[in-house]
Amino acid sequence: MNLLICILLIINCGLISCGPLFFRGRPLTKHGMLGSPVSTDNVYYNSLKLPEDQWFDQRLDHFNPVETTTWKQRYFINDTFYTKGGPIFLQLGGEGIADPIWVVEGQIAANYAKRFSAMSVLLEHRYYGNSRPTPDMSVENLRYLTSQQALQDAASFIDYLTTKLSLNESQWVVFGGSYSGSLAAWFRAKYPHLVVGAIASSAPIEAIINFKDYLAVVSDSLGQKCDDAIKEATKQLALELEHPMGWKSIEKQFKLCETFNGSVDSDVYNLVSTLAGNIENVVQYNKDNRDFEGAKGTNITIDVVCDVMTNTSVGTTALDRYIKVNDIILEAYNQKCVDFKYDNFVQQMRNTDWKSSAAAGGRQWTYQTCVEYGFFQSSDLTGQPFGPYFPVDFFVQQCADIFGPQFDLQLLQKSVQFTNNFYGGYGLKVRKVLFPNGSIDPWHALGVTKDLGPDSKALYINGTAHCADMYPQSDKDPKQLTDARNTIIKTLEEFLSKQ
Repeated sequence: MNLLICILLIINCGLISCGPLFFRGRPLTKHGMLGSPVSTDNVYYNSLKLPEDQWFDQRLDHFNPVETTTWKQRYFINDTFYTKGGPIFLQLGGEGIADPIWVVEGQIAANYAKRFSAMSVLLEHRYYGNSRPTPDMSVENLRYLTSQQALQDAASFIDYLTTKLSLNESQWVVFGGSYSGSLAAWFRAKYPHLVVGAIASSAPIEAIINFKDYLAVVSDSLGQKCDDAIKEATKQLALELEHPMGWKSIEKQFKLCETFNGSVDSDVYNLVSTLAGNIENVVQYNKDNRDFEGAKGTNITIDVVCDVMTNTSVGTTALDRYIKVNDIILEAYNQKCVDFKYDNFVQQMRNTDWKSSAAAGGRQWTYQTCVEYGFFQSSDLTGQPFGPYFPVDFFVQQCADIFGPQFDLQLLQKSVQFTNNFYGGYGLKVRKVLFPNGSIDPWHALGVTKDLGPDSKALYINGTAHCADMYPQSDKDPKQLTDARNTIIKTLEEFLSKQ
């Protein structure tokens, strides 16, 4: 995800403390699972001439004909390479702010649009970024946050822009990465008359409550030696969790923000899942080229983590080396301590104000996972290296604690069943969609890795991570990634052929 994709909290932690940086497969940044291809806090980004915000009136509820309320949805256009009658490449926004850099520096704009004389367009997803349909994010208002509404948003937008810019002669291709990659595939399935094809990168297509196989890919991507070292560190951590003296050691060594009480299960689960999330984040985005202009944390790769975990000169014990990895993560994100308190996390996620840090995407994406997808990366897989500390029940409980007791397992089971019935899950029937997936990316476990048919194919890219094909080209790109982008170009030629 590259989906779907991947979230935790306290985004604006400043230089003091921060909770988990990664939750439900989503980094807790404003950009979501598909991170910006360039850091927004550097000189290069600020020097670029980016397209201005544009807005159009979107319906609040597409499926209630007597509901006439509208809101302003944001989009961006780059027509630098466009010639009259050329294709329109529509990138769907996902669970984060829509950054206009994508229609300037992203692979779709800088490579594919240039090659096909196409217009690049980016549509921000409802409830994310500045596309805010309701006064706040209360549970009552979040009922309009669904993938079905988002897909119809895109359909209405295509009609709108076609009329506004007289694009009747142009063919549309829809793109997405991670959750928005799922949307791209589903859009082609549900609206084949509006787009001639879709590129669905790192797209999970099967909703599932207990996504325990996420950690299977993490383990494989780390390699046996590194995986064993983390397992040993977890065993040593478990011993420390058994007594108050160990709690004091954990508090000090892992730089926790408050007094740690190992008898509070929710805090223990939250802490261990946070430490695991640090590793998951590194694996999911390993060498994805978001670092070409200095994005935070991207210099920490699998190699960096595993060099620490397997180097006895770094620390006498595996737990010492695990602590060192935590230090590296804190330093990379300019954090002084880890906020492990479960109640702090829940309280943050309950904030319904658009000005809150939860509005950067954490609350919205958590809601979507609780009512549509699940995708809970639990510790229930036998043999994974992080111990039994964050079972699927831990994530289900979060839904109830954040949104209310009615958001229970029964509701979630019905919601996931509906999602798979509505879109098809692994049984998706669709034509003219390409599904790029990276072998290192844990989300490929829910994606399309085998061809669905002669014109809906899987593109499995060995050695690459989440949405790697979408980021700007680099001299460091492996041959298989360059080859994959060439395959995408060839596929676009087939989609756009009018024969």
